[in-house]
Amino acid sequence: MKTHLNNPTTNKPVHLEAGAVQTHRKAGVSPILVTGGTGTLGSLIVHRLRNRSCAVRVLSRHAPNSSEGEEDVEDVEFVGADLANAEGIETALQGIEIIIHCAGSAKGDEDKTLNLVRALSRHPGGMRARHLVYISVVGADRIPVVSAVDRAMFGYFASKLAAERVVASSGIPWTTLRATQFHDLFFKTAEAMAKLPVIPASAGFRFQPIDAGEVADRLVDLAFGPPCGLVPEMGGPKVHTMADLLQAYLRASHRNRPVVSLPMPGKAAHAIREGANLTTERAVGRRTWEEFLAQRVTHQADEGQVLRHVE
Repeated sequence: MKTHLNNPTTNKPVHLEAGAVQTHRKAGVSPILVTGGTGTLGSLIVHRLRNRSCAVRVLSRHAPNSSEGEEDVEDVEFVGADLANAEGIETALQGIEIIIHCAGSAKGDEDKTLNLVRALSRHPGGMRARHLVYISVVGADRIPVVSAVDRAMFGYFASKLAAERVVASSGIPWTTLRATQFHDLFFKTAEAMAKLPVIPASAGFRFQPIDAGEVADRLVDLAFGPPCGLVPEMGGPKVHTMADLLQAYLRASHRNRPVVSLPMPGKAAHAIREGANLTTERAVGRRTWEEFLAQRVTHQADEGQVLRHVE
């Protein structure tokens, strides 16, 4: 596997083979490993760690892109690795004491997590790891994933629960935080669905979106604290129906589309309608969906004006 990065001095692309390391950190400082460190959550964590003057090592299949406004990478190492097939992981673990595990996808989280902890157990320096911090999802233990329909639509929850169990049985001191879905996920969903002439919305589905930056803050705080096992959940400040989320996006982006509620089959969908994905008693998030939309839509409009000006 080959990973593409930008040289922080020349801002030109460089290439990393799996297991190769690009180093921009102070010698003698044990870095904090962030898996998935170029993703939505991981990149925010890296930024916060750097603000605390921490050395950071990023394990990711994907690299930062200078066109996306990435910052310089002083005190950051990038390691090209693939948790799905265990390629390059052991190089990333050298000298690591703290791991914030954010790498994830719609499926296969348990396999990636298993590859990570297996590499830790067989790595000569693996016993140095003193804290593994994992991000999971609210409802992982409450949403049944039984049928093919359940797996197709909500397999993510089962995968997260399986990964939680891998972390808990790893023998490494651990902390797991469950959070509700990020604003970014609903924004991308609404953006894609707004291209349809009629937008379907799952009837009875409610969500409690949270700001990814607030979750990043909490994960960094947890990483510097003692291992705590399963800690209290984090949920966004408000609960919305899926139709409400979509209609708010349409208003913010000045679009007009009908939103039609449709029933969804399966036990997992029933659990969602019953609120298994919510944590109203832990509505600790501050930034609302409306505030997120206002900032994101304005940002996109500004970017569009810049592009038109350049053209």
